[in-house]
Amino acid sequence: QAQLGVSGGGLVQVGDSRRLSCAASGRTYGNYAMAWVRQAPGKERVFVAAASRSGGIALYADSVKGRFTISRDNTKNAVALQMNVLKPEDTAVYYCAARAGGATRSGDDYDYWGQGTQVTVSS
Repeated sequence: QAQLGVSGGGLVQVGDSRRLSCAASGRTYGNYAMAWVRQAPGKERVFVAAASRSGGIALYADSVKGRFTISRDNTKNAVALQMNVLKPEDTAVYYCAARAGGATRSGDDYDYWGQGTQVTVSS
């Protein structure tokens, strides 16, 4: 079972960059696809990005494609989300999630969740 610790949120300005980190524990970390999912105030949770177990496949929501990059380091049991050119609409609580099996674009497919970190993009 994966346990996930999330860090890196905060208050940033429009156009800034921010890097979120997720540290996973569990003996079979390499068997989990990892994802970032976000939830804006008053809105449903939405998929942001996912990485396959090997990290060789990355999936992105259209809204972040070209601006965000997901990466993972299986030697460190870690996954990161590099967010560039941040926009006010990126303001949300960001969650790290994991699932046994392949990466998908639906947050509902993920079984294990970190505690979330707030990212606020101020204009």
